[in-house]
Amino acid sequence: MSQPDAVAVAAAAAATDPSPAPAHAMPQPDAIAAAAAATADPSPAPPVVEWPEGGALTRDWVAGLESTLDWCSRHLPADRLPVVLPSALVQRLVLAAAAILHREPNLVRVDPRPGQAVVVVGDVHGQLHDVIFLLRDAGFPSEDRIFVFNGDYVDRGAWGLETFLLLLAWKVLLPNCVFLLRGNHESKYCTSVYGFEKEVMTKYKDHGPQVYRKFLRCFEDLPLATIIAGCVYTAHGGVFRGTIVVPLKRSKKGKKGHKHKADSTVDPTYMKLGSLDELLKARRTVLDPPWEGSNLIPGDVLWSDPSLQMGLSPNKERGIGLLWGPDITQQFLRTNHLKLIIRSHEGPDARDKRHDLLGMDNGFTIDHEVECGKLITLFSAPDYPQFQASEERHNNRGAYIVLNPPDFATPVFHSFEAVKPRPAAHPFYDFEEVIDSDEELNLDAMDSGTSSLS
Repeated sequence: MSQPDAVAVAAAAAATDPSPAPAHAMPQPDAIAAAAAATADPSPAPPVVEWPEGGALTRDWVAGLESTLDWCSRHLPADRLPVVLPSALVQRLVLAAAAILHREPNLVRVDPRPGQAVVVVGDVHGQLHDVIFLLRDAGFPSEDRIFVFNGDYVDRGAWGLETFLLLLAWKVLLPNCVFLLRGNHESKYCTSVYGFEKEVMTKYKDHGPQVYRKFLRCFEDLPLATIIAGCVYTAHGGVFRGTIVVPLKRSKKGKKGHKHKADSTVDPTYMKLGSLDELLKARRTVLDPPWEGSNLIPGDVLWSDPSLQMGLSPNKERGIGLLWGPDITQQFLRTNHLKLIIRSHEGPDARDKRHDLLGMDNGFTIDHEVECGKLITLFSAPDYPQFQASEERHNNRGAYIVLNPPDFATPVFHSFEAVKPRPAAHPFYDFEEVIDSDEELNLDAMDSGTSSLS
């Protein structure tokens, strides 16, 4: 377990180390110099971030971006971010990553090469400094180390834009070593309620709508799940239901021999566990995964929760997705020849209301142990949420998991404390009025399940 003093040292180094600077950057403008002079910290302001010459990202460029984002979070007001990170650069990076993500299937097969370990990361929710620490603590993505991020990059924290951009840069640099899955907060509804939309608008003002639109399109391109080394399933929420094909009755007025297509619908009185083939065929390009209709798999994958009650049932607390018991975990593992399920989605606030399951004090819980394997919930945002209505905080640790060769089915847990003190920041949502966990959703306010960006 990483110690708090190690975190503090890492935070201090991140704040003061001026190298490496962003590659191929433009000269420092007067606006940045003035902003730096207005602060008491003597660390030099970074140059404006510019796309690297030749068009290909490098490790130095990504390291420079990380250093720049860290500096900006500590020394620039939110609405001054564009003087260092221009909107054109942001949009170019998002589009470059989205083009890669779009080509990936709903269910990505992550097959490590000999000697490669896999790091799995849960929710990070805009906590940039904790993500920077995690990357350094686990060892950066490389030919020896694959990363799988399990969604919820934005909302609630003050640096969702910077956090997601940093991970997109790693994806563009190492597309076969970094995998980014979608979380339920990568949606139009959640980002409009929990702060990310306002964050983008605050930071990019007149360019905000255009930048936000690019992010929404990128969210739609994020895959839903991975199978790691043929034995570990990862998804933000968890398992999903299958669809039932009900043939339509032939109309009496129809012509003789007229054929009627089967109608793919979900019988609300009966649910069965979905197959990986159904997951592959689901339509993921939706702004808000639907809670009704025929395309329910994306919503299930992103919003479902485990339970100690047997069976598969609607998740009435959230109003979307499923609850599933240990018997369903066993069925899913056995049917798909798997040994482990790693999901995220529930932080300490959510688990405070789930007295049937363990709390999220250390960043992970083992929720089901069955004959075929285990179900784990992983949460990687320590001291969460950043903004909290009550004075009493959860003070939870975050965690990440390392899966080592050759079997990959024995998780090694790494818990860590939050980087403190956090830079001063204003929330981008009314955290005193908005519910702490994603319960009692206003389903009428959610998108119809179709994309308005296509």
